[in-house]
Amino acid sequence: MVEQLNFLKMNRELEKPKIVRSPFFYVGDKYKLMSQLIELFPENINNYFDVFCGGGSASINVKAKNYYLNDIDTNIISLHNHLKINSADIDKFINRMYELINNYGLSHSEKYTDEKLEEYKKKYVKTYFAKYNKEAYLNLRFDFNNNNNIDLLYLLLIYGFNHMIRFNKNGEFNLPVGNLDWNKNVTEALINYANWINNNRVSFNNLDFEEFINSNHIGSKDFIYLDPPYLITFSDYNKLWNEQEEMRLYDLLDDLDKRNIKWGLSNMLRHKDKFNNILYEWSKKYNVYNVKSNYISRFDNSIKMDSREVYITNYEKDRA
Repeated sequence: MVEQLNFLKMNRELEKPKIVRSPFFYVGDKYKLMSQLIELFPENINNYFDVFCGGGSASINVKAKNYYLNDIDTNIISLHNHLKINSADIDKFINRMYELINNYGLSHSEKYTDEKLEEYKKKYVKTYFAKYNKEAYLNLRFDFNNNNNIDLLYLLLIYGFNHMIRFNKNGEFNLPVGNLDWNKNVTEALINYANWINNNRVSFNNLDFEEFINSNHIGSKDFIYLDPPYLITFSDYNKLWNEQEEMRLYDLLDDLDKRNIKWGLSNMLRHKDKFNNILYEWSKKYNVYNVKSNYISRFDNSIKMDSREVYITNYEKDRA
């Protein structure tokens, strides 16, 4: 009997789809949560709308006939479209990145290591990539700010602090070097992304969330996923968000519910000493599922925060 139960458990594990990660490697993306979220998403999705797509980790792992991704960040959508074009020959794009890495003298742990990097690993145990790449990264950043070559922007995302994208008031990319480099996970993520692009109908949009939804004809067999900036957590992205935007989003979701359009919302009810009362009161009329997030500080990934992440829907999973 025990052997039979173990066999059934093993089969269930094998049936679970493999979760793949976006080549954007966003801190806080939904990659680690997708195994939970997919179980709560509707089945047999016709058109899938990812309203705040970010790096696209959610979209890559969803089965649908058509994909519509949107984000207010122009640079993110430009990178998506750039990778979409280059997905036709992703090996050529990856080799072009390899050449740039070599030309700038950045570390490339997927391919090789050298004596200097090995010395830095011993001397700077936790920050050796940052120490090794600092000068080369600054040269890369300088060149991008002078020519806006989008290949260079993708490299900045890979080698920059926490895989973030940030510009100053003068429109200059200003993130410092990160303690990261190009490893086998980057190449694998690019190949997975290209396979997804090449085998599906995917479009990218750069609109306000309400404009994006209202510009599409969305039917009862479609699904809208929303992962907006969290009102009670801090990040550069969240600086664009406030209580007014929060209420505008909830009003829109209430309207979609009246039109029998399925949606799912990821959000944070509690984070450290903050509680989102607006979300709590509004969510009472819908289905609320707890999500195990293991939220960590973006400044120190050894610090786990006291947080409660939730997934809210206007449908019940077994009826979706």
